[in-house]
Amino acid sequence: MTRASRASRIFARLPPHGAGQRIGLYGGTFNPAHLGHRHVSLLALRRLGLDQLWWLVTPGNPLKDIGALPPLEERMEEAAEVASHPRIAITGVERAFRTRYTADLIEHLKRRTPDARFVWIMGSDNLATFHRWERWREIVTMAPIAVVNRPATLAATLSSPAAQALAPYRVDEADAKTLADRAPPAWTFLIGPRTSLSSTALRAMSAAS
Repeated sequence: MTRASRASRIFARLPPHGAGQRIGLYGGTFNPAHLGHRHVSLLALRRLGLDQLWWLVTPGNPLKDIGALPPLEERMEEAAEVASHPRIAITGVERAFRTRYTADLIEHLKRRTPDARFVWIMGSDNLATFHRWERWREIVTMAPIAVVNRPATLAATLSSPAAQALAPYRVDEADAKTLADRAPPAWTFLIGPRTSLSSTALRAMSAAS
């Protein structure tokens, strides 16, 4: 894929958006970005009826070792090449906001774009450890959440502390397109074709080559 064919644009701050738009928020280090991220994004765009989806490339995940993390600009460039979609925008706004935690990031986004209808997107592997996130109980009151299935995590995810606590607020997958219009807490579990691609595995392959 060449830079000339890239369809996803990069923004240091907030991507352009319109009042009332349904916007998916997909955060991560994207180290590296891969087609699994794109797969999750396309599934969410379609199944949730989103107008656009933002890849929020973080300067560093507090739960991960960031000592060897490539520069933010490098990861954003790579993410744009991989995403390659007119409705997926790449943004480094988390660095502009100087936030470290998801709760703070969503707070800032809602304050600056009060007319947007955000949905937080995460893989099922993240839901399995969601109860370890800083202020996770606040996050679920800030925006609806869509969980996309990942290989070998279904049972662990649905039995996790966060999933058990949020069980009363789960929205049937058949009603997923209503999620952006619902007041949080509200979440749904999207099951679709799975990919085994992961940033961790790709880093390991790169280190071994």
